[in-house]
Amino acid sequence: MDRGTAWILAAASVGMMIGRILAVDSVDLRGLEKTRLEKVRADLAAMRKSLESEGLSGVELESRLEAKRVELERQARIRRPFLSANDRSRWCTVRALVEEDLRVPGAPYAIDRVIQLPLWDTIDMVKHDGHLYSSKPPLFPTLLAAPYWLIHRLTGATLGTHPYAIGRSLLILVNVLPMVVFFWLAARLAGRFASCDWSRLVVMTTAAFGTFLTTFAVVVNNHLPAAVCVMIALYAAVRIGFDGERRLRYFVAAGLFGALAAANELPALAFFAALALGLGWKDPRGTLVGFAPAAVLVAAGFFGTNWIAHRSLRPPYAHRSKTDPNDNWYRYSYERGGRQLRSYWEDPKGIDRGEPSRAVYALHALAGHHGIFSLTPMWLLTLVGLGRWLARPSDPKQRLLALGILAVSAACLAFYLGVAGQEDRNYGGMTCGLRWSFWLIPMWLLAALPAADLAARRAWSRALVLVLLAWSVLSAAYPTWNPWTHPWLYDFMEHQGWLP
Repeated sequence: MDRGTAWILAAASVGMMIGRILAVDSVDLRGLEKTRLEKVRADLAAMRKSLESEGLSGVELESRLEAKRVELERQARIRRPFLSANDRSRWCTVRALVEEDLRVPGAPYAIDRVIQLPLWDTIDMVKHDGHLYSSKPPLFPTLLAAPYWLIHRLTGATLGTHPYAIGRSLLILVNVLPMVVFFWLAARLAGRFASCDWSRLVVMTTAAFGTFLTTFAVVVNNHLPAAVCVMIALYAAVRIGFDGERRLRYFVAAGLFGALAAANELPALAFFAALALGLGWKDPRGTLVGFAPAAVLVAAGFFGTNWIAHRSLRPPYAHRSKTDPNDNWYRYSYERGGRQLRSYWEDPKGIDRGEPSRAVYALHALAGHHGIFSLTPMWLLTLVGLGRWLARPSDPKQRLLALGILAVSAACLAFYLGVAGQEDRNYGGMTCGLRWSFWLIPMWLLAALPAADLAARRAWSRALVLVLLAWSVLSAAYPTWNPWTHPWLYDFMEHQGWLP
């Protein structure tokens, strides 16, 4: 496959992502909101007649009607482009950092004022020192606040006044453009490791259409940026390890983006550690001079923003003590709209309660309703590819690469399937896939290449791979409007009455 073909696939996927962003909406509420807005016009017409009968006219009449129109339309609007408490949690932090009237004095990351606004509620928050905060690490929202600050300063517009225009613009900036880099590097790796055009095309098509990364392009999330960072760091490591590249920029890229991957996904620390060990063994000087300073820069940003936000080096989700009430930020009460509410996490509902059985959780996480292999069976090629590189590598370095991918993947799976408590055994909550595994996608795509080469030799194996590919694309495309929905397999099992 030449680069032209790769770019055709990448362009199609980029168009699909932007199309989803432009179309994303609470479609079930569209008709209801239209009816409510039509009632506003009728109410204003009745109000005009009433005020005119009282003798009001001219500027005073129009100003009264305009003020009432703004109030009634604000109350009537029920749609929003931010589709879940998860992504709204980060958006709330962004607004608190940028908009002066929403900033809490002495607590720049507090979202107390933001959540009081209509349609800006979230359950993904914590409370300490008398203030509410997003439960997400603050580094990513801080970075996202930079382009929003520029838009706000130049135009005066806010995410409150122009949620669709600004929200979609920022999503294209932080999700779609990085995915262009992802596709470019995926094509480079496919060209480097695959032995035929068919396997390159299959893996690139999987990257473009068959994973949940493009599904999540319509919302702010940490999984897509983490996967892009892993892809960049992986590519830099391949250039160093396989191609003998020793220019400093590759070590800097590996350190910077490997650390950013870990900053976005805690289990990606395993990937970062593997990079540090492998590159340190390969070239100690380059690792010390390029890799390490870049990683330290990210660590400073991660812990620095966390300290400014919370006066703690631990991120909010690490404050869930079962013995010390002062170190459990998830148990609290708060006021919203004049009502006293309790934290959602004191009595979570449905899937958020967690799966009591580790065995059942492992079954569904691997091959069940949220299964890595049942939703994206193309990852079966990854298992075959790893086995091929381990058993019969064409280059001894391929065996080391396979061992690294296998070890990092096993560490992530062991963490979530074997170590996590019941509250964390929730399949990622209301979501279309096992999202905590998405950052592994770049490595799994790479490892699928030798299996695709093997399948390309026979017609029946090519046909089988195409079935796996079609199934994977189906799973990624099923949540057309919103990635914060159950997978199609979950909906199917629930419809059949197979789930408790």
